[in-house]
Amino acid sequence: MMHRHLGKVVAGAAVAATATAVMIGVTLPGSASGKEGSGGGPQGSAAEQGQAARQLPGVVEDAPEQGRTGTGRDPLTDDEMKRAQTLTGGGGFRLSSEDVKGAKGPERLSTDLAELGPDEVGAADAPRRAEVTYYDYKDDTYVTKTVDLGSGKVTGTDTQHGVQPPPNRDEVMEAARLLMDDKLGEGLKKDFKDATGKALTRPDQLTVTGFVYRAGEGNPGPASVGDCGAHRCVRLFTRVVNGQWIDTRQMVIDLSARKVAKLG
Repeated sequence: MMHRHLGKVVAGAAVAATATAVMIGVTLPGSASGKEGSGGGPQGSAAEQGQAARQLPGVVEDAPEQGRTGTGRDPLTDDEMKRAQTLTGGGGFRLSSEDVKGAKGPERLSTDLAELGPDEVGAADAPRRAEVTYYDYKDDTYVTKTVDLGSGKVTGTDTQHGVQPPPNRDEVMEAARLLMDDKLGEGLKKDFKDATGKALTRPDQLTVTGFVYRAGEGNPGPASVGDCGAHRCVRLFTRVVNGQWIDTRQMVIDLSARKVAKLG
């Protein structure tokens, strides 16, 4: 663990320890474990060698063709998901809302098969509905829209404040970009340069995982994170792609206010 500008670049000690623990339980072939037969090759029984000789290469099969619509409680098909998103995300809702980058239209979070009501469970003609969830950055609302896939009608809209589901990939990458552009991200860029010898100019040079942050969680923070929870705020776990971890856990990115703060 090397202490650097932003905090610390984790040199993979934890990963190495995990890998070692896993490797202990792996039975090595004779040549790797140092046990060889009299001829100098790997040591094994005739039955084992015969079985290896009979093994055929794996065959990759095409996925079964997916229909346009599912039945019963089958997962939503690609066509059903696209249709649900089109039916719920357009019209006045699109014009009056904003996504994580401030563009017209809400930030779509998920599209799932809706649960049945108590009187619909087991019914042969139970409706097939989809729930599409959005985050509207214009007024920090979590919106769930339900659409009947048979009729094509939106049957319900639920709007909540202060509900913060996990961020999607676009939100996480935008948080990383905001951190990189902020003066508090200078340490991240210096650590990336130390680890790779290259300049950090794009979020996709990092593997990033984001978690929702609410005011009062963990260490007390500055007043600038006091709105987190009402605002959409995230903390990031970052690493060089296929490389070292860079500690950015003390940084809180307020996606609603588009500001970065550091916890105490």
